[in-house]
Amino acid sequence: MPLIRECVVTTLNAAGEPHLAPLGLIEDGDHWIIAPFRPSTTLKHLEARGQATASFIDDAEVFAGFVTGRRDWPLAAIDGWPAPRLECALAHAELEVARVAADEQRPRFFCAVRRIESHRPFLGMNRARAAVLEAAILSTRLHMLPREKIDSEIAYLKIAIDKTAGAGERAAWERVMAKLAAHFGEGG
Repeated sequence: MPLIRECVVTTLNAAGEPHLAPLGLIEDGDHWIIAPFRPSTTLKHLEARGQATASFIDDAEVFAGFVTGRRDWPLAAIDGWPAPRLECALAHAELEVARVAADEQRPRFFCAVRRIESHRPFLGMNRARAAVLEAAILSTRLHMLPREKIDSEIAYLKIAIDKTAGAGERAAWERVMAKLAAHFGEGG
């Protein structure tokens, strides 16, 4: 299995307006692969402009926000590069499409890394943040997985929330749990 780094990818439309999407970048030697599903805005922008910025974050609320509909995250301009990064990014990578592997459902954009820049320190791993990330990803697959699998995964992930979450992680967790409850028609 390849190494996948979860991040937020910024691409630009023809007018230079940014589009943000949480994605897993696949490391492949000197390249990082962006593999958006068809159809998607990210795919359309990569085909048109061939540039992206990957923002590496440790803020669980951002991932939870994306899967529950929030798209208006503060951005920061990058000197000499058109696609902005998330303001909260610990680091960002500037990516240029070097080649494309065509695919009917999910083409792969092999990107050369133009530059990586750090913005703030990484202060270590946190199990609750990882649990929110996993729950957020799980919430995008509700149509594909049986209810028992979802309930089992959430029960396990909640252990990390109960033991290690701060206020931000708890708020992010609740946001994702509200999405699951709405999907399953459970009030609130």
